[in-house]
Amino acid sequence: MRKNLHPSYQPVVFRDPSVGFAFLTRSTLTSDRTVEWEDGHTYPVVDVDVSSASHPFYTGRGRVLDTAGRVERFKQRYGKV
Repeated sequence: MRKNLHPSYQPVVFRDPSVGFAFLTRSTLTSDRTVEWEDGHTYPVVDVDVSSASHPFYTGRGRVLDTAGRVERFKQRYGKV
């Protein structure tokens, strides 16, 4: 196997600053900024815009489209009722 072919794969903290949510995982991303994690070790931190804690689909704050009205209009125009 060739050396220096794959990027470094190390623990990284991903943080969503809008809701104060962070999680530790492994990634090839790197960052100059670091944060001390709950286990006492220091890890690189990557700030993300959207996470499962702030995404409308996962939090239940998403909009529900009125598909029934669209279907009815389609049936009136093109289908037999």
